[in-house]
Amino acid sequence: MNMTTGVDGRVAEALKRAEEIFRLDVTELRKRISDPLIKEAEANQQALHYSIEQIRMDQPDWTFVAAEFFLNELYKKAAESRGYNRTAKYGDFYSLLKQLTDVGIYSPDLLCLYSKEEVDLLAKMIDAERDYSFNYIGLFLLADRYLARDYRKNVYELPQERFMIISMTLMKYESKQKRLELVKEAYWALSHLYMTVATPTLANAGKSYGQLSSCFIDTVDDSLDSIYLNNWDTARLSKDGGGVGIYFGKVRALGSDIKKFKGNSSGIVPWVKLVNDTAVSVDQLGQRQGAIAVYLDLFHKDIMNGFLDLKTNNGDERRKAHDIFTGVTVPDLFMKKLEEKDESGRSIGEWHTFCPHQVKQIMGWKDTNGQPLGLEDFYDEHERKDFSEKYEEAVNHPLLPRKTYRAMDIMARIMVSQLETGTPYMFYRDEVNRQNPNKHILGKGRTSIYCSNLCTEIMQNMSATTIVNEYQDQDGNIVIVRKPGDFVVCNLASINLAKAVQDDVLERVVNIQVRMLDNVIDLNTISVGQAQVTNKKYRAIGLGTFGWHHLLALKGIYWESEEAVKYADELYEEIAYHTIRASKTLAQEKGAYSQFQGSEWQTGAYFSRKNYHSEKWQELKKEVAAHGLRNGWLMAVAPNSSTAKIGGSTDGIDPIYSVEYAEEKKNFKMRVTAPDLTHHTYSYYRRARYELDQVWSIKQNAARQRHIDQGISFNLYVRHDIKAKDLLNLHLEAWKQGLKTTYYVRSTSQSEIEECEACHS
Repeated sequence: MNMTTGVDGRVAEALKRAEEIFRLDVTELRKRISDPLIKEAEANQQALHYSIEQIRMDQPDWTFVAAEFFLNELYKKAAESRGYNRTAKYGDFYSLLKQLTDVGIYSPDLLCLYSKEEVDLLAKMIDAERDYSFNYIGLFLLADRYLARDYRKNVYELPQERFMIISMTLMKYESKQKRLELVKEAYWALSHLYMTVATPTLANAGKSYGQLSSCFIDTVDDSLDSIYLNNWDTARLSKDGGGVGIYFGKVRALGSDIKKFKGNSSGIVPWVKLVNDTAVSVDQLGQRQGAIAVYLDLFHKDIMNGFLDLKTNNGDERRKAHDIFTGVTVPDLFMKKLEEKDESGRSIGEWHTFCPHQVKQIMGWKDTNGQPLGLEDFYDEHERKDFSEKYEEAVNHPLLPRKTYRAMDIMARIMVSQLETGTPYMFYRDEVNRQNPNKHILGKGRTSIYCSNLCTEIMQNMSATTIVNEYQDQDGNIVIVRKPGDFVVCNLASINLAKAVQDDVLERVVNIQVRMLDNVIDLNTISVGQAQVTNKKYRAIGLGTFGWHHLLALKGIYWESEEAVKYADELYEEIAYHTIRASKTLAQEKGAYSQFQGSEWQTGAYFSRKNYHSEKWQELKKEVAAHGLRNGWLMAVAPNSSTAKIGGSTDGIDPIYSVEYAEEKKNFKMRVTAPDLTHHTYSYYRRARYELDQVWSIKQNAARQRHIDQGISFNLYVRHDIKAKDLLNLHLEAWKQGLKTTYYVRSTSQSEIEECEACHS
């Protein structure tokens, strides 16, 4: 490689500065970086250390010099492990497949499904020069967490080989006539860092263990069977690296009756503690403890009876669950109650909470099959207020027990917990269900979606799995028959906006990305059967994005501006158009998802509701009606922290943490600067997370949310001394702007929140 022209000249600039540090001329330094025959391993390590130390905001390009020294180490270690001459950088690709398949690291599928001739052809596409696109932290994370190693942790796989293995895996069942071209296209998108796949896919594709999906969501019914079977399912998913969201709103409250014995129910807190213990005990492939979010409705009687205090440091430790994450599902009516005031301006809105079991016993609401319904089973449409009407019926029933609070007192408890722990997440249940394109399964007014996932971006139809029979078969085995509910699965990948938009390849990236995500559905081997069934029933995917702040800086757009809001609206409409069109094209080729008929995709109601009236949108609407969609849900913007760093960009849709900061995890600490930091972009990065007016972030996200059929992992960044009324106003603004969820409330007083990386696609 000609180092003077590497990575848009950034490495060349850093190399000039290196002359002073190492007291070497540029020619000698260039040789030390690029010559694989270098024997002074200690000198290389020292040079790497010096390079890392020089990374700072006035010399950000040292990150690329450090990355090259680190690459040198990777090339050397891989050559030693695999037994090839390290002058080649990359060894024989077929031999790598054979070696790691023989020792059980890779699945035998790749060697069975691809001939040696095909593998050799694909090997020629591997471009080692693309390794020089990585900055140091991105390359370090990729090597540390995702490249395949043997059981003794020796380096075998190199970055471009990981991208090729992923591409081959996701395309392995495509028709042979076009398979190699599709592998090539997937490799193009990954190796140019135009997109990243989610952590489970990045880590597990091509391997003999683990699964490819990111997160799962389960609904717990009000029975001992459902509670313990959920715990079993959660443990199995956690073992395979999946994050889990759990809806507990159907479980009876503290003090409710059990089999007509009054006051015997211990409520949901002990069951949440059980889930907490599972998260700690069943870790994710030995890498990190399980990650689980538990959601509860604000009209559930246990909301103020322990749930909002589960993670706080005050109160009875026997009723704590510090290792799970919490979320509350919030009806519009509650937010309206917060705005009810007397003449003096004091909040007077009352809020009543109920036990779901007692509601079903006393209110007598039933579905068309005669099954009892609770408050949680209704939501408010714009033109009809099913939840509000049922809620008022419950309030006015003289025999229905309830606990009554000032709505503002509940909200105050929520905000105190958020400032201390970052949670609970906010899930605006009416807006989520109103915007659901697959509400036809139950119809308007009937809740199809009860909660979100671990990272608040997934919103799909949910229902509980139930035991319908238990018997002894002719061989004497005890057989339990379970009727599968809708057990939500999210399959994620994300566009690197700063690269794909700037290089004008958005449509091309989306087309291959949708196919890759759709193939994950058929390739996955999920240990929980009902999740596998739901995955294929709806074929839901979550195409997301990262690098928003990076893109704004490159475009010369300030975060706190109407221009940023307008650009979010325009860009995400374009992404939505390409995504829907790509799924339509796949449906023409492979068939539509099974529940397409009657959906808002099929009727066109989705397009009308989004005000997509231009000629190209109307044409797409007709094409979708005629040919169907391959996927029932299409878009979801995940947090994207680790994989955004691998892509060399900024997290998700978040503003940067700082122009320069120290990234610290369990096994490393390093200085990081904002990407593409120059005297031109600095002005657009200068105001960072905790300095920005969060109302502008909400406005941007509202503009973006209009085009996303699922949700967005959206954090609020506040100072530790924020006034209660100001935080309340942010929540009210988020609700009024039509946000479906808010993720963490991140305060300057909190230590860095450890969060699940499963959704960091």
